[in-house]
Amino acid sequence: MEFHSLPKFHVLLFSTILFLSAFHAQAKIKVNYCDKKVNYAVKVSGVDISPNPVVSGEPANFKISATSGQAIYGGEVVIGVSYVGVPVHTERIDLCKEVTCPVSNGNFVISHTQTLPAITPPGPYSLKMTLKNDQDEVLTCIKFNFKIVFGSFVSDI
Repeated sequence: MEFHSLPKFHVLLFSTILFLSAFHAQAKIKVNYCDKKVNYAVKVSGVDISPNPVVSGEPANFKISATSGQAIYGGEVVIGVSYVGVPVHTERIDLCKEVTCPVSNGNFVISHTQTLPAITPPGPYSLKMTLKNDQDEVLTCIKFNFKIVFGSFVSDI
């Protein structure tokens, strides 16, 4: 390799790494409905997790984009998390703490931030989210996988 082509090589290498990093960060989360035979009243169009993978000890934001054909006046979001198939966490959240109620028909986003303990084991996790209305009727139920990695144990001083 000639000396004058070395900077071009570094630019190409840097550009490739940057492109692959951006692609990885934008990876789409595959979402499945809990029961494929049910026609849920709320349709989920996507899930965004930031950061992805989730870092233990740091806040993680889960945004679930959905559409409803009817207004939702209240209810709850039930979240169940499993680690390698074993249930490790269940949480019930008032829907109106995550979105402005009533939720009018059309598009809306449920956004939930969670900080996992720094000792959370890294690895593959799955999340099941059930959205119920104020009459305890299931509006939707989805499942998706995500990954947790260890955070830094070095603090910023």
